[in-house]
Amino acid sequence: MVGLKPGLGPVVFVLCLLAAPLAAHAEALSAADVSLMAASCMNCHGPQGVSPGAMASIAGRTEPEIAQMLIAYRAGTIPGATVMTRIMKGFDDAEITALARYYAALPAGGAR
Repeated sequence: MVGLKPGLGPVVFVLCLLAAPLAAHAEALSAADVSLMAASCMNCHGPQGVSPGAMASIAGRTEPEIAQMLIAYRAGTIPGATVMTRIMKGFDDAEITALARYYAALPAGGAR
């Protein structure tokens, strides 16, 4: 390997092997998987991510904005959040990315 210090080749190889399952998991999430995960959001955030009430609508927000919020909920860094923190503990990074992409692709008004 050009530019790699002697002895680091095996370390790089092992790191690549460890990262492979994460990439495979992200690719393994089918549209059906994401729809199923998104269904749990609809109880509070409304069908198609447009809230009928006091909860925030999430459809049409940017993917980075949604992902950042979901990660913050999972980390427990949003003051006063209880339910979302508990829910997001069950999602890994690939699932959060998939949910953010799903809701960002929906129109803010909910109609397609």
